[in-house]
Order: sequence, then structure tokens, then C-alpha cells
Amino acid sequence: MSLLEQPSRPVSPFARLRRPGRPERGRPGGRPGAVRELVLIAVLFTVYKLGRLLANDRVGEAFGNAHRIWDIERALDLPSELHVQHELLHSQFLVHVANCYYAYVHFPAMALFLLWIYLRRPGHYRWIRRVLVALTAGALALHLLVPLAPPRMLPATGLIDTATRFGPSVYGSPQHDTMANQYAAMPSLHIGWAAIIAIGLVLTCRTRWRWLWLLHPVLTIAVVVSTANHYWMDGIVVLALLAVAVLLLRPPVPARTPGGTRAEPGAP
Repeated sequence: MSLLEQPSRPVSPFARLRRPGRPERGRPGGRPGAVRELVLIAVLFTVYKLGRLLANDRVGEAFGNAHRIWDIERALDLPSELHVQHELLHSQFLVHVANCYYAYVHFPAMALFLLWIYLRRPGHYRWIRRVLVALTAGALALHLLVPLAPPRMLPATGLIDTATRFGPSVYGSPQHDTMANQYAAMPSLHIGWAAIIAIGLVLTCRTRWRWLWLLHPVLTIAVVVSTANHYWMDGIVVLALLAVAVLLLRPPVPARTPGGTRAEPGAP
């Protein structure tokens, strides 16, 4: 039997999983390589963490900016963060839940969201990644330009550090914390990343319940303010940065299928 007469081998299911969704040459919107994306995200995260630490020694400037932000908020007649925290302090259970939400939801939620978008909505993945990088880069620039002590460090606010008082806490002493810059409250990436997750899921999910994802940034705002980790202005600034990023980096437009429904961008 010649080679041409031999029956063709069935395609292994493992071969299909080896490079899922790899775009054809010249076809935009396909899923990028997984290893490349992991390396890229790791490099960007490392650059961000190192960049934040550059402002660690500007303690006096950070507290001066904190007093100015507090005065600006009072001049604008914004609600006092102290009132929000007092409502939280009525229940030690809620305080613990808020501290856990702040400590354990931020990074895992973004990681799971990126993984889901990468696997299930590859046509939107690149856009989400660009918006995330743009927002994080803008936030890093502000961290360096405007070092800011969080309200939990400012006695004039009357706020307490709920994480230190009730636990769990992700921060050590600011003088000895080599993992995080605690004087980088402006702007709040907790709020910014939560808003990206909500926007991405509202745009890409098809269920009518998708609008409930907006509760994630709403809860995040309540948590970061009531635990005295951020001022209102930190959230206002990051949402303004996100709005600019979304306006400049427009989301992909779903293609129309023959039946008139919208398909995932880049889908065959």
C-alpha cells in the first residue's frame, strides 16, 4: 500500500487544545499565544510594582497631598468617608467581610476575568488588555507624580485602619514594607480594575443578568472607602482615566452573521 492509499489519521483531541483559537494568517481578532500573553502580563506587572516603589521615600509629600485632598473634598461638599466607615463599624462581621474583599478579591478577580475573556471572548481580549495596560500605566504615572497617604494614615480624618484593627491586613508597617508602596493611594486601581471587569463582562456576556456585574465596582468603592484605604477622589480620578482609555481605545464591533445576529469579533 502506498502512502497516498493509507487512511488519514484522526486528529487528536490534544492537538486541538495545543493552540486553541490561533488566528489564521492575516485574520485580525484571533486569540494570541498563551505563553506570550503570560510573559507579557508578568513583565508589565513587574514594571508596575517596581515603578510604584520609586515613590516610597516621599513620605512628607504624601502626607501633604493627603491633607490637600481631604480639604478639596470638603470644599466640594463630598460625603465624608468617616460617615461611610461608621455605618460599616456597626457590624464586626461586615468589617471582616470588607477587609477580606479588599485583600483577596482584587488580583484573583482580574486574573479570572482575563482568563475567561481569553478563552471565551478572544475577539475582545486584545482590547481589554490594551485598556488595562493604558489605565495601569496612567495610574503608575500619577503614583509617581502625586504620592498620597491613604486616609487610614491621616489622623485628621478620624478614620481607623479597619484591617489592622480587625483583620485581615495585607500591609505591614509602611517603613518596612518592601512589597507595596502604601503612599500610592491616588488613583485607586482597586476601583479601576473592578470597573474594567464590569465593563468587559457587560459588553461580552449575552444574558440579561449581565448588568449585575456593575455591582462589583460599586461594592469595591464602598469597601475601599469604608476601610479607609482610599478617598472619594481616588475613585473619581481613576474612573476619569478609564473613560479616556475607553474613548481612545474603542471596543471591537461584533460582526453580523447571515442570520442577522451579532457574532464574536474575529470568530470564523
